[in-house]
Amino acid sequence: MKINFSKQNMYLLAICTLLLIIILFFSFAVLIPKGKEYRVKRDELKKDNLELKHLANILIEKEERVQKLQSDNLRVIKALDKEFDIDEFIQQYGSFFSSLHITQKSNLENENGFSVYEVNATSEISSPKSFYNFLDALNKSDWIVEVNFPIDFKKDSEMINSNFSMKVYKKSKDLNGN
Repeated sequence: MKINFSKQNMYLLAICTLLLIIILFFSFAVLIPKGKEYRVKRDELKKDNLELKHLANILIEKEERVQKLQSDNLRVIKALDKEFDIDEFIQQYGSFFSSLHITQKSNLENENGFSVYEVNATSEISSPKSFYNFLDALNKSDWIVEVNFPIDFKKDSEMINSNFSMKVYKKSKDLNGN
């Protein structure tokens, strides 16, 4: 059997062979490297998505913790916003003392992001127990108050004279954004 190759068949065979070579070249030069690159990027995306999900879970946990802390410490947060008023302080805590006198020691100063109001207190008490009751009540105060040591107690007949200083803390205007 003899195969007859005409010019047209030869031309068609050459074009098909050339097209096959172009397709193979395109596949090996472009498609296969791009496919490998795609797989690498897909794997990176999976890792990034897992990390993002993990960080989102951490963020949710932190946000829940912040909300819980804010609700648990709402009294303290409000106390940091309240202005100190000597008359109101004496009205609230004067019952712990036979007499209570408070004088301003220094103006507001900035300390670690807080405005600090320093006051001196002079009081008369019938027993040290009333002073400790005062300290317990002060922990539930409308203000953030730090009683400074030493506390000076002196016995005077039936009464005990005490002298101590306190610092009252308030959020600084810088922290409030003002």
